[in-house]
Amino acid sequence: MKIQFEGNLSYQQDAIEAVVDVFKGQEKLQSNFTVLAPKDQTIDYEADLGYANKINLLPKQIVENVQAIQMKNGLRISDPNKIDRNDLQFSIEMETGTGKTYVFTRSIMEMNRKYGFKKFIIVVPSVSIREGINKSLELTDDHFKKVFENTPYKYFIYDSSNLSQVRDFATSDQIRIMVINVQAFSQDVDTAKGSKRIMLEYNDKLGAKPISLLQDTNPIVIVDEPQSTMSSKLQIQSIKNLNPIAIYRFSATHKDKVNLLYKFDAIDAYNDGKVKKIEVASVTTKDEVSDGAFIQVLSISNKNGFKVKLNLDIKGKNGKVTRSPKEVKLGDDLYQITKLDQYYGFNVSEISTDPEFIEFSNGQFLQSGQTLGGVNDTDIKRKLIAKTIQEHLDKEVKLNPKGIKVLSLFFIDKVARYRGYDEEGNILNGEYAQIFEEEYNRIIQSPKYKLSLFKEVQDLEVNVSDVHKGYFSTDKRSKKSNSKDKFEAFKDTSGSVKADEDTYHLIMTEKEKLLSFDSPVRFIFSHTALREGWDNPNVFQICLLKEMGASEIKRRQEIGRGLRISVDQTGNRVYDENVNILTTVVNESFKDFVEGYQKELTEDTGITFGHLAIESFNTVVASVDENDELVYLGQEASSQIYQTFIELGYIDKKGKIQDSLKIHLKEGTIDLGQEFSETVSKQIYNILKQVAGSLEIKDNNNKREIKINKEVFLSEDFKKLWDTIKYKTVYQVEFDSEKLIENCIKTINNNVLNQQAKIEFVKGRLAVGKGGIETDGELKTYVENLEVKVRNLPDIITYLQNETDLTRKTIVLILKGLEARVLKYFKTNPQAFIEKCIDVINIQKRLFIVDGIKYQKIGDHDYYEQKELEETDAIGYLSKYMVEASKSVFDYTLCDSDVELNLAREFEGSENVSLYTKLPGWFKIATPLGNYNPDWAILYNNGDGEKLYFVTESKGTIFDQGLKPIENGKIKCGKEHFKAIGSRMIVAHTMDDVYNQV
Repeated sequence: MKIQFEGNLSYQQDAIEAVVDVFKGQEKLQSNFTVLAPKDQTIDYEADLGYANKINLLPKQIVENVQAIQMKNGLRISDPNKIDRNDLQFSIEMETGTGKTYVFTRSIMEMNRKYGFKKFIIVVPSVSIREGINKSLELTDDHFKKVFENTPYKYFIYDSSNLSQVRDFATSDQIRIMVINVQAFSQDVDTAKGSKRIMLEYNDKLGAKPISLLQDTNPIVIVDEPQSTMSSKLQIQSIKNLNPIAIYRFSATHKDKVNLLYKFDAIDAYNDGKVKKIEVASVTTKDEVSDGAFIQVLSISNKNGFKVKLNLDIKGKNGKVTRSPKEVKLGDDLYQITKLDQYYGFNVSEISTDPEFIEFSNGQFLQSGQTLGGVNDTDIKRKLIAKTIQEHLDKEVKLNPKGIKVLSLFFIDKVARYRGYDEEGNILNGEYAQIFEEEYNRIIQSPKYKLSLFKEVQDLEVNVSDVHKGYFSTDKRSKKSNSKDKFEAFKDTSGSVKADEDTYHLIMTEKEKLLSFDSPVRFIFSHTALREGWDNPNVFQICLLKEMGASEIKRRQEIGRGLRISVDQTGNRVYDENVNILTTVVNESFKDFVEGYQKELTEDTGITFGHLAIESFNTVVASVDENDELVYLGQEASSQIYQTFIELGYIDKKGKIQDSLKIHLKEGTIDLGQEFSETVSKQIYNILKQVAGSLEIKDNNNKREIKINKEVFLSEDFKKLWDTIKYKTVYQVEFDSEKLIENCIKTINNNVLNQQAKIEFVKGRLAVGKGGIETDGELKTYVENLEVKVRNLPDIITYLQNETDLTRKTIVLILKGLEARVLKYFKTNPQAFIEKCIDVINIQKRLFIVDGIKYQKIGDHDYYEQKELEETDAIGYLSKYMVEASKSVFDYTLCDSDVELNLAREFEGSENVSLYTKLPGWFKIATPLGNYNPDWAILYNNGDGEKLYFVTESKGTIFDQGLKPIENGKIKCGKEHFKAIGSRMIVAHTMDDVYNQV
């Protein structure tokens, strides 16, 4: 089994483009430097030539590039003064599980292809993240060799004991990628020579300081998780000390979004189906009755004195009793704290942290995690574990036949509760491991699992210990040992001892083996080691066995381990929303979990639910110019709308949406402050609807399995309807190549300008004060063009051919048609000229493709079978978007929007519609713009006894100009497809649109 990688995900391509286009217009350059021979004569190194990255763009060009990227991606435009040519730093925000490692690796390859950059350093905050990136580089190696035509490159982890790799990094003329922990700059220790920072010290065998060789290469530095990697002034300075030409910060949880270039945050990923949907299975106690003292030991510590956090019943001033945590110390009287008689005699007489317990003056004794009165914490944990096993096995029944292995992840509060040791250091099951094995053996006896998952297994208890493993960064030595260092060298599952090597490699470095059915491991227990730098696409359950009241790992960190889209045994991602559901099993109410998770999203990412930003309307498309280029509303207009909303009381000064805006939004009476076209207004309304909502998390208790309505499914009418739409087609594109050439020539002649080299002079007066040096007054600028002769012109025909997929003959005809003044620009700045030509040709090509498309039915034997509907696994969650149906093939109809919702209800209520069905996701039509999945198939009675069968696409508008270009193109293709098989497709906003088109 080998994980396959997709190279055409649009959001990843947008992110890569944002990274690469910072240097748009840059020529392929490199600089050289001398690497001296080492003083140590035993080393076989001679003086050598080093290769470095080099840029020649003017500061003004970089500023223009950055602002163009930000405008395109709808982000706040950076202040030009914050884009320092000598300290270029940029941020890319990508949600966990959406492939940011893939993005920055492919960006490396793209920057090499476009600009010739060769030296890259990836700086990480921890060993687990370093190992994760190294594994990702290994997994994507074959993929990138195919995409980049075997361009040679080498990646390695910095190792202070193997500095020859650093010398190779400096002297190689090929791509070199070094992965390094930020700690290496300050904690790199050579134990043979004593403590010293090897990175910063001269090395006889190397012939230089390692840092000096890295500095001379002018690397591009990629910082993974900058909120951790650049969390101190020393770390920031260490990274800047690498002398990079640019620093790119990649994270899902930026603390400082420095010159943000691209954003694909939690909401984008969630709504776009690029991560799993989240559902919550809540396991909590309810209406608990206690006839005596209730005491739950939450935590015990010895920081600034012995203290214990207890959960107690406490009488408030209003006389009501509530259960809440209280911190107590030696001598405290629980009767005085709670004001309740049942606690009389509970004075704290002893506290211990090794082992952890608390004793009271009446002789009562409780260990950490234990409970007196009420429901015992262990019983709750047993329920959580059992629920997780059930959810896991339910998914195995459903997904094993699809070739998808199911994994579950438990986050535990203490390592000792999963694993312990005897006097000799032999591993023993801890409390959680014992509970797991007991519950697993009990649950798999159920007939629904025994007959489907275990029908060939005779003794179900034999392999239970093989299905679960634990990974922890470090495990404490046995508490029972009298020897101080008897197990000091024992590092659990870190791979440092043979007994744990297999577990370490399986979980951390052999992701593909773990995803294979060949490995029996399906349940993983961890403490904190897997909260970052590790995830797995087939984690479908995450159980949070956290000790109540203890310091919590954030829900967001834990859930992030299971957000990736799942893969099957071929290594391909499975894009099925009924498969990609992450079930989170928690010991808190659904409401509390949702509130806590959204609070963390706000804290970690800056996403403020129900808030607008000044740049919210930047990328609203205002018009299309004469050259078919999109014209955006821009930041100035966006700021004006934002200010209008403040003045009207729609939002407060921080952008928080007020109830008045929600009311106007519902009634469609929002005052935008100025007149806009219907198309622009609709885009603004859509943005408001998105921002006014919040992240939807599914409630496990509302989950319903959607079943086939046999009466409709087996009817003759539905069979006839299906027979009219089921056939598959192939398409071919025919267009007037002469017209395409003519349009390309015209657009290039009108739009390509002379982007020759320039000198920029900047003059300004400085004001020196206590706050530092500032500009006193305006800067004065003066620019002169330079007549630079380019000695080696690139092969423009091959370049354009590769990037546009047009024939060599067509490219030649386009170039021959260009005016002499325009063609001259190729000689002054070849790269900029080629890039502009690529943009023009690809835009023109897309406009021609759909207009010239023709579909042809493949034959009578190639079609979507009706019985596949029976095999469609669908799950819904009770909400307004889940409509109970009587005329549909399914007993519930799942809707994706208000338009679909209204149509489903109108179909149910219309006497003209005899039956209908929402077409499943696998019902796809191939188009040049990507696969297209139409919405509905309906049977319509026109009143004359005639039955009409056709497909309906539900949209907010039936007019072409109101739809996005790609959306409109797919619909046109869909209509041509159904026309080719003798059927018909219409676009409808309401049933009135259906009536008018029948």
